[in-house]
Amino acid sequence: MVAVTEMHRDADPDEIRALAELAFIEVGKATRGIGAMHRAIADRVFSTVRLGVGGFAAPTQLMHDAIAEGTYRSIAAGCSVAAEVASRTIDGHGSTLSQTKRGAVALGALTGLIGDALADAHSPLAQQMSVRIDGKACSLDRESLAHDHPDATPDLVFFLHGLMETEFAWEIGGIPTYGSRLANDLECTDLQIRYNTGKHISENGAELALLITEVAANWPVPVDQIVLVGHSMGGLVARSACHQAALAGQEWATKVRHIVCLGSPHLGAPLARTVHLATAALRRIPESRPLGNLLHRRSGGIRDLHAGSLVDEDWRDRDLDALRQAAISEVPLHTGAQHSFVSATITRSPSHPLGRVIGDGLVLHGSAGGRDRRRNIGFADDAGMHLASAHHFTLLNSDSVYTWLVRRLTGS
Repeated sequence: MVAVTEMHRDADPDEIRALAELAFIEVGKATRGIGAMHRAIADRVFSTVRLGVGGFAAPTQLMHDAIAEGTYRSIAAGCSVAAEVASRTIDGHGSTLSQTKRGAVALGALTGLIGDALADAHSPLAQQMSVRIDGKACSLDRESLAHDHPDATPDLVFFLHGLMETEFAWEIGGIPTYGSRLANDLECTDLQIRYNTGKHISENGAELALLITEVAANWPVPVDQIVLVGHSMGGLVARSACHQAALAGQEWATKVRHIVCLGSPHLGAPLARTVHLATAALRRIPESRPLGNLLHRRSGGIRDLHAGSLVDEDWRDRDLDALRQAAISEVPLHTGAQHSFVSATITRSPSHPLGRVIGDGLVLHGSAGGRDRRRNIGFADDAGMHLASAHHFTLLNSDSVYTWLVRRLTGS
């Protein structure tokens, strides 16, 4: 595992060049996929034609296939050349997309889709686990932390965004954010985390555990309490980090007092399950196989949302494309911490038929509360809040949620 400070030091600022290169590569792959779909459909058509005219259709099919294959091959080759040219000639020096709100939104979506592949390729577009201030990654040595946090307090609150998001997502709905309000109201220090949501949740959990270890060791004042607040996937990453830190005997894990999950799919997300089934179905038919292959490329982070996987054992050495996936490991709630959750539904009542099927648009009420007819992760009966007539992203910045959050953190 690469140390967090080392990841910052090795970061490549030339993101524009890498993004241009990736664009041409992806267009080339898409072209080959369209070509494969075209060929499958054409084969089906010519097979039908041969039933009527026999071998007379063969010359026409040969000519069609040669022209079509040559066209798609030429486009794909052109994209490969363009990607090579882009990687060598486009000057992106000084333009760091990831530090701007719009650039961060685009890269957040990109890493959510293929972030694991970008990380494996050591692409500068793969967002590293980091503490961010105004979009910039912060160094975690003692001197830098003291400079960046002149009003450092003993109580730390780590905020973790969800899939395809960045720390800017907490500003949805306006400013101030939960973090800035808590810093003022509870005299704590909020730390905004950005991470590569395309990587497996357990991988991000391990990296978060290392990051908190480094922050706690170099914090300007002794750390007393730690709180983790996660939206959607962020809540699962927080749970995974605490679980791994506890197993490793890391000291900071004993200082975690609260873990708050806002719309986190502890039992999985229906959209992830739908994509899993659709991928298997589409890849069985030649005409739709390219679409199935496209869905097959979805990231490890998205795959983990199928059932809310938190540990390596859930994906390592397993066939993740099996139609019937193996049961996941049940990870207990972190000992010594109070666990809270917020669910939302687009309907007033979570028991409304539409609300039960759609939930907040991405996560169902039962999954956010960690309980259904088959699984129960152990939230206390009074540990949750339901936000009515709201969608998944309302949870990122809501006065009602904030008021509830303060009550949970203060015990009032």
